[in-house]
Amino acid sequence: MSDESFEEEGSGNEHGYGRNHGKGHERREHGGGMHIKSSYFMQKPVKAGDEVEVTIEAVASKGDGIAKVNGFVVFVKGAKQGEKVKVKITDVKARFAIGELVQ
Repeated sequence: MSDESFEEEGSGNEHGYGRNHGKGHERREHGGGMHIKSSYFMQKPVKAGDEVEVTIEAVASKGDGIAKVNGFVVFVKGAKQGEKVKVKITDVKARFAIGELVQ
């Protein structure tokens, strides 16, 4: 068997992914690794420095107000449920943003 045919038969890549190691476990290039949801890479509806008006829908366990901008969660320190407030976005993460009350 030539090296080329050996590679074609699923020996895996240079790191051993896809190769059967004889222990009943099989690593696969597309399985078993960390999966990142596509929403992680999507454009966020806010960016740091934006000022937005929101309604605080709930309060998180640590006391921060929770609002949403186009379905994207924004945590607001010191805001109370039911308040309509103006918020300056201070940080944007993959799945939420952090804002502060604008006086």
